Amino acid sequence: MSDFVRLEIEDGIATLRLDRPPMNALNAEIQAALAQACEQVSVDKDVAAVIVYGGEKVFAAGADIKEMATMSYTDMADHGTLLQGFTRALAHIPKPTIAAITGYALGGGCEVALACDFRIAAKKAKLGQPEILLGVIPGAGGTQRLARLVGPAKAKDLIFSGRFVSADEALDMGLVDEVIDTDAAGDEDGCAVYAAARARMAQYVGGPAYALRAAKEAIDRGLEVDLETGLEIERMVFSALFATNDQKAGMESFIANGPGKATFTGS
Repeated sequence: MSDFVRLEIEDGIATLRLDRPPMNALNAEIQAALAQACEQVSVDKDVAAVIVYGGEKVFAAGADIKEMATMSYTDMADHGTLLQGFTRALAHIPKPTIAAITGYALGGGCEVALACDFRIAAKKAKLGQPEILLGVIPGAGGTQRLARLVGPAKAKDLIFSGRFVSADEALDMGLVDEVIDTDAAGDEDGCAVYAAARARMAQYVGGPAYALRAAKEAIDRGLEVDLETGLEIERMVFSALFATNDQKAGMESFIANGPGKATFTGS
C-alpha cells in the first residue's frame, strides 16, 4: 500500500482515502495502491460497503500529466493496463460503492467516480473529462462508463469539448445521484459530503451480502450483453442465492413477521 491511499474501516464501511496533496493527481503509485486496496476490501467480510473520498477540498483532478507527458507509445501500451486496471478493480468490488466528491473530479478523477455504483457531490464540485484539451481521450474507462451512464450524446458533448460541469448539471444529466449544499449545511470544507456518503452506505451494513453481490453482478454484467443473455445471468445468480443462509432467514422472517424484519448474517 502507498501513503497516497489510506484504507480505513469503521462500522462495516471502508473508506478508500486518496491523499496526494494538493490535487490528488493519480500517478502510477496511487493507481496501483488503489487497485490493491480494492482487492483487499473485496474479500474482507467485515466490509459491507465502500466509500472513495479525496478529502475535504478535492476528489482528484486527474492523472499525473508530468508522469505521462514523455511516455512513448510502447511506454503507454504497458502503462495502459494499469491505467484501466485500477478503475476495473474498483468497478469489480462485489459490494456497494460510492464516490464522495468535493472540489474537482476531472479526467482520471471523474473516471474513478464513474467506476463506483453511486456518486454524491458537493454543490461547488466540478466534474469533467478534459483529456481532449491535451490531445488525447479518456483512458481509464471514461469513454465507456460515461456513455453507459448518461447516454452517448451527453458523453460525446463532455468528451469532445473537455468542458467542466457543475454539480447541478451533473445531477440533471445523471452523472451524479445527489448534490449536497455544503454552505447550507454549515460545512464549507465538504465534510457533509462524506457524512452523506456514510449515511447512504450504512443501509447496507448488516444486509444480505451475497444478495447484494448478486444484484450488482446481474445489473453490471447484464448491461454488457443482450436482453436474453442478461435474463439468463439473472436466473443463474438468483437460483444460486437459495444456497445461502440469508435467503432462508429472509423468507422465514417474511412468513412469520412480514417484510423488512429479517436479521441477516451475510452467509
